[in-house]
Amino acid sequence: MDLDQQLQELIDHAPADGTTPGIVQTIAPALKLIAAQLKHLEYYVLQTLDQGWVMTTLSNRNQPNVEKNVIYAFPTLKDAASGPNSPKNPEVIVIPVPVTHILFQMIAMKLADSVVFFDTPGNLASGVEVKRTDLQNVIQLQLQQSQAAPQVPPDIA
Repeated sequence: MDLDQQLQELIDHAPADGTTPGIVQTIAPALKLIAAQLKHLEYYVLQTLDQGWVMTTLSNRNQPNVEKNVIYAFPTLKDAASGPNSPKNPEVIVIPVPVTHILFQMIAMKLADSVVFFDTPGNLASGVEVKRTDLQNVIQLQLQQSQAAPQVPPDIA
């Protein structure tokens, strides 16, 4: 599923409350912008049986009081199974998730500070960190631009 198809799926499955599908459609370009910078269309995340994503708390070596919660997104099932916090616990499973859906979920996950996307199979030493605050800033900018855009009537011709 390409990025546009992923975004359309998010829009189609948004709650039909009269506003959420429109909001998802409005922020879709921001999600696509960030997703396009990553190498895979789908990543594997660790999930508990109650469907919560597994978060890892990292602390700063120089400042042990500074911590952040991250979610790891792996390029392959094998990497997810062998990576940090691999599912040795029978309560944890590995699931494939479209990249735009990971980003969209991160918006709502108040406890998650970032997602670390491992882009190179077999290499879990370096990844691309997408901070929730950075994603929120890009989305906020997108929302401001969409509100500032003049509304052209559909029957302008």
